[in-house]
Amino acid sequence: MAVPPFERFYEEHRGEVLRLLRRRLGADRAEDAFQETFLRALRAYGRLDHGDHLRAWVLTIAQNVAVDTLRRTRPTAELVEAGAEDARPAYTELADLTDGLGSKERSAVVLRYGYDLSYDQIASALGSTPDAARQAASTGVRRIRRRIST
Repeated sequence: MAVPPFERFYEEHRGEVLRLLRRRLGADRAEDAFQETFLRALRAYGRLDHGDHLRAWVLTIAQNVAVDTLRRTRPTAELVEAGAEDARPAYTELADLTDGLGSKERSAVVLRYGYDLSYDQIASALGSTPDAARQAASTGVRRIRRRIST
């Protein structure tokens, strides 16, 4: 199947992409994510070999944009754990050490050493593989050690 012109592709899939993004992100953030989705699709569109599975392709892009958006968005209010009012959450206890790390490294270090999660669990939370989670935690710890020793 030949790749249709981008305009026709856009017309066929825009409604479904916007619905997916509204479900994942809410109406406020969906508009920006919608534009980012089709911008990414446009950049890659010329490299497509065939027009098969375009719906799945653009919905995968939209899902990735939604995940990226959620990862960049930090909660504005601090969550309070019931029954643990005096205990500081692990991410705040490790904040002084993990400040300055990349988001993936910081997340991997906090999940591994603050919450004692396995690399499989960390990989699931980060949307990566266990090896990538292990590498991110290792790199984060090395950077922390370097910063502490100087």
